[in-house]
Amino acid sequence: MTVQDSKRSFLGYRRANGSVGIRNKILVLPTVSCSAETARIIAGQVQGAVTFQNQQGCGQMGADAKRTIDILIGLGVNPNVYGVVVVGLGCETAQPKMIAAEIAKSGKPVEAVVIQEEGGTLNAIMKGIRYATDMSIQMSLEEKVACDLSELVVALECGGSDPTSGLASNPSMGYASDLIVAAGGTTILSETTEFIGAEHVLAARAIDPKVSEDIFHIVHRLEVSVEEWGGSLRGGNPSPGNIEGGITTIEEKSLGCIFKGGTSPTVEVVDYGVKPSRKGLVVMDTPGFDVDSVVGMVAGGAQICVFTTGRGTPVGNGLVPVIKLTGNSITYEKMKDNIDINAGVILEGLKSVDELGREVFEEVVKVANGKYTKAEVYGFSEFGVWRCGASV
Repeated sequence: MTVQDSKRSFLGYRRANGSVGIRNKILVLPTVSCSAETARIIAGQVQGAVTFQNQQGCGQMGADAKRTIDILIGLGVNPNVYGVVVVGLGCETAQPKMIAAEIAKSGKPVEAVVIQEEGGTLNAIMKGIRYATDMSIQMSLEEKVACDLSELVVALECGGSDPTSGLASNPSMGYASDLIVAAGGTTILSETTEFIGAEHVLAARAIDPKVSEDIFHIVHRLEVSVEEWGGSLRGGNPSPGNIEGGITTIEEKSLGCIFKGGTSPTVEVVDYGVKPSRKGLVVMDTPGFDVDSVVGMVAGGAQICVFTTGRGTPVGNGLVPVIKLTGNSITYEKMKDNIDINAGVILEGLKSVDELGREVFEEVVKVANGKYTKAEVYGFSEFGVWRCGASV
């Protein structure tokens, strides 16, 4: 990290609550699967509007229902969102007007459309389009301002791993993470499933005994939960694709996975979808399933995601740009349509981890300034919430 790095900035959108967005989007937010198609039609008619296929929001109870509601609110509050049109059916657990009211506390423009109150989908669609149109026009007046790199929150994810993930792409991502942290920014290390067997390494880097204890706690809690469901993480992970790619044990996978966090001290452990309260390297308790994990970090305020993959993946997110990075040159050649950076040059002896890590850092800054990622160009918007209960 150089003095020049620490003084660098990017152009972003300053929100009413002080947060900074690197994109300007209107989120048409379906509170339940029953309103997802209505939300899709509304978003499809308005420039700058995005949505996703929410399959939850009803038939849930207790902590599981609360988690879904909190994630929907967190997505609406994400700094990349200018305004929100909440679209609900009316009788669901995730009540649309309540969710709209919570999002409105951030100072964003928010409107709610309830299908049952409007007398059906046609009326709801028309009303939603009007709301989103007004927001789109006002959003077009927003101007970017210079923002310090310390205001970046970067999600770190890996998926479809193979041995090159732990040897090339994850270490280079870790180097970039260290640069972001050194500039005063925040990176979020995810996937509790993939700490197992390496949790002691992360805990040893914790800034205090409580953070260390929290790391061991989330790993133990997850293992106990899986056992209660009648399963075993030792048998379910590595996945068939990981095994075919050459990863032999969960410990081997975990030791490669935690390279994503670089060498920075772990400053905090937060629950799924919870916004970090400290800057630096933060651990978020997420599943190993890529889509649910990324959604949790986005709900926690990440404006951008760096995603490493050995075997290749097209996964994106409607609210944040996702930078794809592979350590496998064969995968890069096969999936150039999806992968942004080839870290396989490290294994070919063409670049060092530090050199490629610097390139990843520079790419993060470019994307923060407006450069599109491939997943973003395609409009990929995979969505899922990490469930903690059964549908009833």
